[in-house]
Amino acid sequence: MAKRFAVEGAHVILVGRTQGALEELDDEIGEAGGKATLVPLDLRKFADIDRMGLGLHERFGKLDILVGNAGVLPHLAPTGHLDPSVWQEIVDVNLTANWRLIRSLDPLLRRSDAGRAIFTTCLAGREAGAYWNAYAAAKAGLEALVRSYAVEVSNAPIRANLVDPGPVHTKLRNNAFPGENKALLRTPEEVTEPFVAAAAEDCARNGEIFTP
Repeated sequence: MAKRFAVEGAHVILVGRTQGALEELDDEIGEAGGKATLVPLDLRKFADIDRMGLGLHERFGKLDILVGNAGVLPHLAPTGHLDPSVWQEIVDVNLTANWRLIRSLDPLLRRSDAGRAIFTTCLAGREAGAYWNAYAAAKAGLEALVRSYAVEVSNAPIRANLVDPGPVHTKLRNNAFPGENKALLRTPEEVTEPFVAAAAEDCARNGEIFTP
């Protein structure tokens, strides 16, 4: 997704826990002619999100597009057997971190001529199955959060939407379905289009779910 936005002409701000992975991606973006700013950050450290917002304000003064795509799903377990620490991690990353991003970056989005806030969701938030408990609850909460935010900014130059890319070949998906035939899944590169559509300056949709 970051590579696609860079190809489209965006100066991307890469946020991730691992410096080495960020530098690798930065190299790929640079080779394609794009530009990036690296921000090593663990989204579970909420105060650091606020500091990032302050840093972006000081350097750029505004933010055109926010993509909340981080997600974790260590494993599936019966609701009554899920370890509290696993529950907390899932909710922290999939839900609370996205609220903290909105809280910190909303002022910068409002300084843009067409601020766009985009968050990744999945079917589990609407059709939860057995053992999805914490993840399903977090995604359902995320969808409610984004819809609420969308109403709040409806009179501002901001649009807030969600993208449900469907089954994608990722580490998170593999944790849930380790025996799945990966050849039948789309790659991350194949599901970037709805993110680009939701980021467009002429996007009028608000509080909706985009799909490939």
